[in-house]
Amino acid sequence: MNIRLLPLVIALLAAPAAFAERADRDKPMHLEANRISIDDAKKIQILEGDVVITKGTLVLKADRIVVTEDRYGFQKGVAFAGKGGLARFRQKREGREDYTEGEAERIEYNSNSEVAELFHRAWVKSGEDQIKGDYIWYDAISEKYLVTAGDSRDPKAPARVRAIIQPKSNGSQPERPTTRGEQLELRGSGGIVAPDARQ
Repeated sequence: MNIRLLPLVIALLAAPAAFAERADRDKPMHLEANRISIDDAKKIQILEGDVVITKGTLVLKADRIVVTEDRYGFQKGVAFAGKGGLARFRQKREGREDYTEGEAERIEYNSNSEVAELFHRAWVKSGEDQIKGDYIWYDAISEKYLVTAGDSRDPKAPARVRAIIQPKSNGSQPERPTTRGEQLELRGSGGIVAPDARQ
């Protein structure tokens, strides 16, 4: 069976790839699902039923994962939660003893843009920092986040964005601001807002 599309799922919310354990890249991938279907002609691969993907310290769990490839070879993966549940991932951070983990009803990753999106009841924790909202957009290249709140009429969607950001240093003097620009952008919005192009 040809499973050449499956490496994409490693990135599927190993979205904070800049922090991921590098040694995981050289580890074998273990797949568990109730069903795997592959259509090489259409370049679609579907894993269904209690899907668990393990590669080193990375563990991705979802009810269904669909991986597609475009004509240029770029891949897109979508992990879906089961009814009422959440798709989840967890991976050890490089050089640290803590983990990056997250969950959402749907998680999408595009290998062309290296952007991950978490939809509905989205939550990401990296070390002791946490962000929560109805939608989380993460650019693995620039390491920027966009988080939006959901529509207040939707009882499942958080009405506000929530974040816990730990201080970067425990020294007595405050840390100087960096010149890199914003790394975490929080917006309270009534719906999903596409990230702007500001750098």
